[in-house]
Amino acid sequence: MFTVNGRFKSHLVTGMQRYAIEVCNRFESSPKIAHPKQPLKGIKGHLWEQVVLPKSLKGLLWSPCNTGPIYTRRQVLTIHDLIPLDNPEWYSSQYSFLYRALMPELIRRAEHIIAVSEYTKQRIIQIAKTDEKKITVIANGIGDEFRPQTSENITRVTTSLGIPEGPYLLSVCSLEPRKNLARLLSAWSLVNGRGLSATLVVTGAKGRSAVFKAAQFGSIPDRVIFTGYVPDQDLPALYSGARAFVYPSLYEGFGLPVLEAAASGTQVIASNSTSIPEVAGPSTILVDPLSTSDIAAAMERVLDQPADWSAVSSGREHARRYTWDSSAKTTEQLLLSYC
Repeated sequence: MFTVNGRFKSHLVTGMQRYAIEVCNRFESSPKIAHPKQPLKGIKGHLWEQVVLPKSLKGLLWSPCNTGPIYTRRQVLTIHDLIPLDNPEWYSSQYSFLYRALMPELIRRAEHIIAVSEYTKQRIIQIAKTDEKKITVIANGIGDEFRPQTSENITRVTTSLGIPEGPYLLSVCSLEPRKNLARLLSAWSLVNGRGLSATLVVTGAKGRSAVFKAAQFGSIPDRVIFTGYVPDQDLPALYSGARAFVYPSLYEGFGLPVLEAAASGTQVIASNSTSIPEVAGPSTILVDPLSTSDIAAAMERVLDQPADWSAVSSGREHARRYTWDSSAKTTEQLLLSYC
């Protein structure tokens, strides 16, 4: 049997935490999930993980969210990305220092590594000088709730969030530097200047100041709505009602929102870099995330033209190949093979 590092239970549910929850909920072997008795963030969370957690372990540990106790060798570690190592300038100096010291050594000491994409696997090999035989790629999944929604459900959610009637483009992300919101807003200024009577909706919580450096947006253009954090149960309707989902992220280890939007029946515009082309379907409109004009042109294209239902159908078919059931089953089989 194995134990799950449940430190993720102390965190707001975003990509990594959702992965851990979805996979753990599908394990058939009912492993123990070890977690702090009360929510612990920052250095207190790290201390619990490094000092308290190892004392309770018997057998194999699975750490699902990028970090784990460095001196626990009987450990399988899931790595979602190496962003703090590739782009430390996006994080606080304390956070960057901690991860530069911790992650390469943790990767070397772990018994096995799960990478969520081939892109992440290659970054692990290059940065940590790890034998590729030690790494297994197991993709993330998406839930069945991500599917086209009724007009009534879409209206209920958009009304509750103060989104006006009419077409809207959607971006779902935490408000942090790598999400490239400054360029997205600059691109929207170009689109909005044409008077297309659409709205840009930006959904997501602000990144913790102790971790992320401030995302500088400059002035906010007209017809932009920041909704803040949206509960998981409202996301399918928000995706489904959008004319297109826009995701010009500078770096992703996987890119769950790209698949969630496609499965919800929405045209996707996304970056042509890091893991996104690997995950995105063939109908995704790929753009250079460093080019404001490229992002703007893609947004204008979907607003100017009738909905491309062939692309939407193709995107849905592609996204449905990624399931949490498959991810959990493959992960559990791998973990049990090390017990």
